[in-house]
Amino acid sequence: MKRLVMLALAVAAVLSLTAANCFAEKIVMTGSTTVLPIAQKTAEVFMNQNAGADISVRGGGSSVGIAALIDGTCDIADASRPIKDTEIEKAAANGRDPVTHIVAMDGIAVVVNNSNPISKLSKKQVRDVFMGKVSDWSQLGGNPGKIVIVSRDTSSGTFEAFGELVMNKEKVRPDALMQASNQAVAQIVSRTPLAIGYVGLGFITSDIKPLEIDGVMPSKETVLSGKYPVTRPLFMYSNGKPQGMVKEYLDFVKSKEGQTLVEEQGYVGLK
Repeated sequence: MKRLVMLALAVAAVLSLTAANCFAEKIVMTGSTTVLPIAQKTAEVFMNQNAGADISVRGGGSSVGIAALIDGTCDIADASRPIKDTEIEKAAANGRDPVTHIVAMDGIAVVVNNSNPISKLSKKQVRDVFMGKVSDWSQLGGNPGKIVIVSRDTSSGTFEAFGELVMNKEKVRPDALMQASNQAVAQIVSRTPLAIGYVGLGFITSDIKPLEIDGVMPSKETVLSGKYPVTRPLFMYSNGKPQGMVKEYLDFVKSKEGQTLVEEQGYVGLK
């Protein structure tokens, strides 16, 4: 009899655990590699605090995330650029209603290899470099050598924001090394003495050197004050007004605790 009671209790425990897993609310989040560190950290802490939450986080780029939201294959799209009118139209045609949530502020830092003596450029000089009008570091007062351009790829919100804020919609030099993530850009610049690239604030490390742009260094303070000229908001998009666990998670990201996590990842919090 005792063995039967113990067996019954064990079965009940397994069924209870299975039921809890079955009723756990699954959230799929995908998109911007700039927002990715924020998404990963806030999701981790949120799940630790909410046993019923199950959040899957992936990168892929802002355009990938927004396309997934439109297709209904994700619940939250991370983006480092605003959603486009054409994307809103596609969403409406699919019966989807993207709603904007600003979760942080960011500065796009122009970065070079640590061995590069250049420490500052104007926004026009950066544009001329990435367009190919300036192709040798000696033209900027540096050591002679052909400039190696490292850029984000066209699915990136950072690429589009850089195009709007710096390039005036001019095209990047055709031989630029196009990369799928901020981390990839940072790694190439750190290993390539003649390289120049751009990354979000959260990807600045001691392995690369950020430049002053128009006399202002990229930092939390200069982004928050608006002095840094290459500043942009970061977004998460939900389908319609968020409900249930999606609402709870987005509220957490925008809360004081969530914004502290944003700051810890190297970005600028909203509060």
